[in-house]
Amino acid sequence: MDLTIAAKSQYSGGMAMKLEGPLADRSAWETGERCSISRAMRIVGTRSAMLLLREAYYGTTRFDDFAQRVGITEAVASARLKELVEAGLLAKSPYREPGQRTRYEYVLTDMGRDLLPAVLALMQWGDKYLHDDGGPLQLVEDTTSAPVRVQIRSEDGNEVGLDDLRVRINRSGKQAGAEPPVSRAES
Repeated sequence: MDLTIAAKSQYSGGMAMKLEGPLADRSAWETGERCSISRAMRIVGTRSAMLLLREAYYGTTRFDDFAQRVGITEAVASARLKELVEAGLLAKSPYREPGQRTRYEYVLTDMGRDLLPAVLALMQWGDKYLHDDGGPLQLVEDTTSAPVRVQIRSEDGNEVGLDDLRVRINRSGKQAGAEPPVSRAES
């Protein structure tokens, strides 16, 4: 029996992801603490965290530069940078100016670099919907100057739209044997 149904809202214009198997009945489960989006937002869900990451992508590494460029207090910069380091998106690297004490700069880790498509997708969305002129900056490929944009593509290279996505329980890789989202009856 195929339990795949499209969970479509009256407001979505018929466009929504298809929920597969036990996920098809949205009233029977909730995401709970296992939701990857919820977990990610705990780390990068503040304006200051996202803007600090933006600055790291632009090449900022020094504490004072982060605070000044983002326009936040040193206390907020310190707290957010500490959180980003503890989460593994940034790493502290010591440096020392001649005649000065040792200080630390903040450099992107692989985990931090892997978040770039999500940050660029936010930028692309903001350019499209929040600016009449397409936004203040343009992303281009370094060697060709061709415009760059974030897209959802399958591993085969096909562009995939919202209504062409299917969501199912991950039963492979790190999640092998993992339990599905929490059943409302169990919570």
